[in-house]
Amino acid sequence: MTEDKDGGADHHGAATQDSAEPAEEAAKKAEEKPLTAEQQQEDGDDKGAPLPADEAQDGGFEPPEGGWGWVVMLAAMWCNGSVFGIQNAFGILFVSLLEEFGSPDDEDLKFKTSWVGSLSMGMIFFCSPIVSIFTDLLGCRITAVGGAAVGLVGLLASSFVKSLGPLYFTYGIVFACGCSFAYQPSLVILGHYFKKRLGLVNGIVTAGSSVFTITLPFLLSILLKRVGLQNTLRVLCIFMFILMLVSFTYKPLLPQPKQTKSGSRCPPMNKIFNVNIWKSLGYRIWAFGIPAALYGYFVPYVHLMKHVEEKFGKDANKEVLLMCIGITSGIGRLIFGRVADYVPGVNKVYLQVSSFLVIGLMSMMIPLCDIFGGLIAVCLLMGLFDGCFICIMAPIAFELVGSQNVSQAIGFLLGMMSVPMTVGPPIAGFLRDRLGSYDVAFYLAGIPPLIGGAMLCLIPWVERKRKLQQQEAAEEIAQKMLENKTNGVFPPESVPSAESVI
Repeated sequence: MTEDKDGGADHHGAATQDSAEPAEEAAKKAEEKPLTAEQQQEDGDDKGAPLPADEAQDGGFEPPEGGWGWVVMLAAMWCNGSVFGIQNAFGILFVSLLEEFGSPDDEDLKFKTSWVGSLSMGMIFFCSPIVSIFTDLLGCRITAVGGAAVGLVGLLASSFVKSLGPLYFTYGIVFACGCSFAYQPSLVILGHYFKKRLGLVNGIVTAGSSVFTITLPFLLSILLKRVGLQNTLRVLCIFMFILMLVSFTYKPLLPQPKQTKSGSRCPPMNKIFNVNIWKSLGYRIWAFGIPAALYGYFVPYVHLMKHVEEKFGKDANKEVLLMCIGITSGIGRLIFGRVADYVPGVNKVYLQVSSFLVIGLMSMMIPLCDIFGGLIAVCLLMGLFDGCFICIMAPIAFELVGSQNVSQAIGFLLGMMSVPMTVGPPIAGFLRDRLGSYDVAFYLAGIPPLIGGAMLCLIPWVERKRKLQQQEAAEEIAQKMLENKTNGVFPPESVPSAESVI
């Protein structure tokens, strides 16, 4: 009897323990929710969590930090130099175009001629969002080679035209679109080969435009005097042919996008057209403030040569001014790129504000310079802060939208920049034709940078307010969770149900 009672007691105790254990296990399972992507990324080293989204998508890819990448860097440097070197030296071609296609009776001659260069520069930026899509779909190599080929055709066709009208299409559209498709992949491919040295490599690549801006004005002046405008354009075709050849070096290393169930390699629409970037108020201010500041940006590159010729005579060494801009622009990119590394967060915007302030004031100083040495000093400062403006665009974009959205953020910004870059020089040419002098045009060209810089000053304040709101919201959530835990109240998911206990 005793043994039966003890056995019954033991059996009853075991049953009670068995029924309690499932309840505890159910409660633990309910409390142990699957980790989010952010939690997995934070705890990945300790708990063996999956790779972050970027690394998982790229298969844990690590750039080689050199090797063939140095060849790719030189190819990208040639691309940057040939594309923007030709564009920045348009002031030399502008004077030749006026002589070749101009008529003394045409009151709007400078207005019409300046449209060729400004349309070309504007189209390079206008095509940027489209080029981003083609680069994602076709790859860097095909996009760059095709773009260089189109640019070669446009430049070659421009050498055969006999009037100003066709140049709007051959030089302003075809050549510029080709340059745009060749240029953007040259920046994307660098991320396949470099990560730790990406800042250094980007600085070297973008310095290519400074090197070409320094040398091309002298080369173009010699060619225009000896062989004429048409043959000079044909010589420039050699630059585009070399660009087409070096673009074949863009061997991709990152894994190709996986095929969808339908067999298509095209990314989803939300990846092609990323609207998340526009949810950031700071980015919206930046995306509208930069274009607002650029209505006078390209005016000196187009009209400064003609202004010097009118004020100091045709024998003035006007090419040295573009050389000064090119030299100090390269120096500015290296200096301010390094300075930006020590400026925390979105405060980098203040560097861009200071660059617009100086560029605007220097544009207004151009008509006031009665000696050639004064113009050299103005161009040196303009070039220095032009380099500052360009080199910190990408770091600011990273701060405002994050690394996941930075490509499209820069692409959309460049697209919006196309409008002021296109219409600014023609407006200056129109004022020159009507007023007989470039003075008013350069005074007005200095106003937009001041206005745009003032708009950008709002970004740090907006970002601080946003982060403060996020911090307050996080503290409020943490406080509620602490109160619930203190009062013994748990979220419904964490409470074991009666069915799980049974």
